[in-house]
Amino acid sequence: MEGTAGSITGMAPELRLAQNQDADRLLSEDPLALLIGMVLDQQIPLERAFRSPYDLKERLGGRLDAEEIATMDPEKLASVFAEPPALHRFWGSNAKRVQALCRIVIDEYDGRAEAVWESARNGDELVANLRALPGFGEQKARIFTALLGKQLGVQPPGWREAAGDFAAPGSHMSVADIDGPESLALVRRYKQEKKAAAKAAAGPPAPAAKRPKRQSRA
Repeated sequence: MEGTAGSITGMAPELRLAQNQDADRLLSEDPLALLIGMVLDQQIPLERAFRSPYDLKERLGGRLDAEEIATMDPEKLASVFAEPPALHRFWGSNAKRVQALCRIVIDEYDGRAEAVWESARNGDELVANLRALPGFGEQKARIFTALLGKQLGVQPPGWREAAGDFAAPGSHMSVADIDGPESLALVRRYKQEKKAAAKAAAGPPAPAAKRPKRQSRA
């Protein structure tokens, strides 16, 4: 049975994405932290990506405020991301994405990150809202829709259809399916197998073209 698009803060969810108690508590209680973690979930281990919102909050003096981040000097924010250990492998570009995300939250959602999903009347609108955010492509938008529906009870009409295969019960395909170390390992194995299958299907790389021999001068 599908529910309604709701706030994660009223449900006391217990996410286990960062595999760190403090970081996971923040993800469970703060919708902005969860969105930031999802933005950063690319090209680094996912548990590191979802811990970074907690580290960002600590570096900002114990606050994770959309308006503060949106209006911060971009170079200052980049330096916060770059501080060892860096919040992301590509800290510069991702500092820009997070700042752009916070500007959208302020300008379009009245400073409420949860309004990204609360304002969606159905699954397709939810995916569309997410796709409009920096760092969210089609697949990431569907994965986040599945995460909201599977673990946080945010289930606007048609959310399963909008999330596609990522909404399948019992799957271990994405962050939407992670609830502890065992499921994290299963998701990681699925991704590795998918990557290996894609590589095998592509076949061996084409051999480099041989360069013509240079003729010696008489």
